[in-house]
Amino acid sequence: MKFLVQRKIKMEIIIYVLKRKKNLKKEIINYLLLMLVMICTSNIAIAQQSNRRRPEIGKLQRYCNPLPMITAPGASASGDVTVIHENGKYYMFCTGGGAWVSDDMLNWTFQKVDNVPIAPHVVKYNGSFYMCGNDGPLFKADNPLGPYTSLGEWKNTPDVSGGWNGPFDMDIFIDDDNKLYLYYPGRGVSGIYVVELDPNDLSRFAGQVKHLFGFNSNHIWERYGEMNEYTDVAWVEGPWLEKVNGIYYLEYSASGTQWKTYAEGYYTAKSPMGPFTYALNNPLLRKTDGIVTGPAHGSIVEGPDGNLWQFYTIVLSNPPGGRRIGMDRVIFDKNGNMSVDITETPQWGPDPEIAPTKGNSGSIPVTINKINAMNSLSKFSSEQPGRFAAYAIDNSSGTLWEPAPEDTMPTLTIELSPATRFDAVQLFTIDGVRLMFNGVRRRFWQRTTTSETPDDIYQYKIEVSMDGEKYETALDQTNNNISRNTIFEEISPAKCRFVKLTITNWPRSTPLGIIEFTVFGKSAGSLPAKVPIPVTN
Repeated sequence: MKFLVQRKIKMEIIIYVLKRKKNLKKEIINYLLLMLVMICTSNIAIAQQSNRRRPEIGKLQRYCNPLPMITAPGASASGDVTVIHENGKYYMFCTGGGAWVSDDMLNWTFQKVDNVPIAPHVVKYNGSFYMCGNDGPLFKADNPLGPYTSLGEWKNTPDVSGGWNGPFDMDIFIDDDNKLYLYYPGRGVSGIYVVELDPNDLSRFAGQVKHLFGFNSNHIWERYGEMNEYTDVAWVEGPWLEKVNGIYYLEYSASGTQWKTYAEGYYTAKSPMGPFTYALNNPLLRKTDGIVTGPAHGSIVEGPDGNLWQFYTIVLSNPPGGRRIGMDRVIFDKNGNMSVDITETPQWGPDPEIAPTKGNSGSIPVTINKINAMNSLSKFSSEQPGRFAAYAIDNSSGTLWEPAPEDTMPTLTIELSPATRFDAVQLFTIDGVRLMFNGVRRRFWQRTTTSETPDDIYQYKIEVSMDGEKYETALDQTNNNISRNTIFEEISPAKCRFVKLTITNWPRSTPLGIIEFTVFGKSAGSLPAKVPIPVTN
């Protein structure tokens, strides 16, 4: 801070000189004083920024999408996600049943909760918790984990012509004046509706239903289909209202949850009843390639860092309708436009020291498509026709590697730097791994039952080598007993040329299938080429 003290002394000298100059106009003096204050303020901000703790891998926890959620009897985190914050804990409810609880939005435990519907929504009002969902009643409980009891069917509702087509993808919003509003879709192309609720009976409509907006074919991303090719068909759903700085942001989803073009947009208004205006930077969430595809239908919650976070559904390519959960930071520009950068690489977890625009940890995938690359020394223990080992590292959720049935300990060895004899051999420092297994390959509407046992416990290890001969263990999960079909684990940074995955045990109720094996890291120097090439300046 020494330079700030010096700058302050210089400022005092300048101010003294300026005051001695009687012939200078008062306006000029005030202007110069303002400029000096701005310079000082800027320097203080720079100093504060430089003093911020820099995150380090291994010291600050990261997350990676899809989130590695626990699976359990009668439950899987299959999208349509609502996250609420209550008494220092975060509660996640998803299609698939049950609830997940966390202190930090990074480490989640599963809790059994009865009566969780498809597309569950949970909200706290006047000390009680209310839960609603598709084609069901309103439930009430004394705490987020229940037990929830039914308050009966929805009351004072209009018919279809009046804007009510039954309970579906509902969102109850409580404004600052404690008034309640129910947002819901009419299904299909109908769009989003709103109605005020009776504060004495939340299952009762307290006013007339208002239609806010419907499908607009000019918004190409809203159209049905894998290429948004349906000009007259869409499925508008999943509303979520968030109020920020007096502006009401109404999120909604389209084109349909079976497509990788599933996406999310938003409208804004100055009143919870509208009128709502379409945001020009739409869609808010959309991604159709890579591992994280079809991001939509979710919720916003304030994280432990004090910033807003977007949770969302991820639509997998295979099986159609297979889904996972993702989360990322919400960003607002100076004009109040909302944005979310969809990520699928390791990001810094919620931390007050990390600005919303600085979440990327810098680690990138270093294994993609390196089995069939030219001159690759990668290898595998076995594969089945149509379930090739190369599919495990093709950066797609639509394919999978399935080892031969008699392969009791499948291995996959990836050379990180396939090279010709004229190429330098690139080395990498790896620091994380993502694994996605086929698990119980049900679609999101194929719910588990409480009689089913966990079927997603996978045991494995990761080894590294510089020469492909001598290996050291980088990650040992051979005793894992946590049920997950998606895994992200940190690895103590290790410099290497080869990475070997060995699956030591897996659920025997279904054939072993690895949808994706991604190793993350950064380049770390190189070895010289075998054959010299001309040197260039």
